[in-house]
Amino acid sequence: MASFAGYMPPPEPQGYRVVDRLAFTLAGAFIVLASLYAGNVTSVRNGVLVVAGALLGVALYHASFGFTGGWRAFVREGKSASLRAQFLLLAITTCLLVPVIAVGSIAGHPVNGFVVPIGLPLLAGAFLFGLGMQLGGGCGSGTLFTVGGGSVRMLVTLIAFVAGSMLGVAHAPAWNQLPSVEGIVLWQTLGVLPTLACTLAVLGILAFLAGRRELKRTGRLAPLGSAASPARLLTGPWPLLWGSLALAGLSLVTLLVAGHPWGITGAFAIWGAKALALAGVDVAGWQAWSSPGSQAQLRASLFAHPISAMDIGLIAGAMMAAGLAGKFAPKVDLSVGSMVAAIVGGLLMGYGARLSSGCNIGALLGGIASGSLHGWIWFAMAFAGSLAGIRLRPSFRLTG
Repeated sequence: MASFAGYMPPPEPQGYRVVDRLAFTLAGAFIVLASLYAGNVTSVRNGVLVVAGALLGVALYHASFGFTGGWRAFVREGKSASLRAQFLLLAITTCLLVPVIAVGSIAGHPVNGFVVPIGLPLLAGAFLFGLGMQLGGGCGSGTLFTVGGGSVRMLVTLIAFVAGSMLGVAHAPAWNQLPSVEGIVLWQTLGVLPTLACTLAVLGILAFLAGRRELKRTGRLAPLGSAASPARLLTGPWPLLWGSLALAGLSLVTLLVAGHPWGITGAFAIWGAKALALAGVDVAGWQAWSSPGSQAQLRASLFAHPISAMDIGLIAGAMMAAGLAGKFAPKVDLSVGSMVAAIVGGLLMGYGARLSSGCNIGALLGGIASGSLHGWIWFAMAFAGSLAGIRLRPSFRLTG
């Protein structure tokens, strides 16, 4: 079956799968109430985004679609299914998003891509994020959906992730003083069709090379899809192909509703700032929170920020999926090495995400699917950092 550490084609469920009705009911009720609350208190848009986030959580959980384990499985064992599924996700999402972003608006509503300046903050931040994700045990999306599935260790990672985001916000003004160049939008330079062609060609080559390495290492090429009954759409597990298609489609929905691509970590700084403010820290006096817009975010509901609304929905959606699968249960790993790795990894991911303006979703998927060169640079640097993180895992007695 699918696992967060890697991927094997999921077998058909044997017999009747018992649904965890309590987890499913609580998560489902929360999604409905949160959507109604966000729609009434903030905007209909944010109410819809709560539901979109929940559907993303379901897809991530059922497909076990994590970047961290997929990269590690490829490096250590030569297994490429997760990595190839990620390339497929990037290819489909780019084809869906770039033409819309290039138009600039849909039904009178502006849509924009994610474009980030290229400089040391991007390079260092992406490397630190890749390092942290292998120690923390999850990427941006992976951390959220495993928390929703009941992982206590990943909750520790998430708390450290938020704390690292706050450190990144505090240090961002100094990092932003370093030399950088304006972000490069490929479709503005090459045109939409050449950008799509080049992107598909590069992703195709990478997928071919990854598959060839798997054949040499294992003697077989694991498929992305497999015969699956329609009932598994609700109870899971999903083939990776289903996950790629669902995440790509929901990425387009996010762009059309939110006006920007799917993001994850942009909300963590807000969560951390609100937590510090409750503890009596004068966050409003920080330079990063001095603008009128930032001040308004500090005063507003957690559901007022589109990415925050989606992240909350994502956690609840993953919990609902775990309930449907009959697998929701707190998973505890309280060994010292594991907890230290979770804290260090979370801090590095939070800090790195703020320097590089995103994670595997906002920077990698959102960047490449926006036609921005920084997405490719982030990918290269994060993978390099991930290689370093894989080497460090034994020092924390992490297995797998």
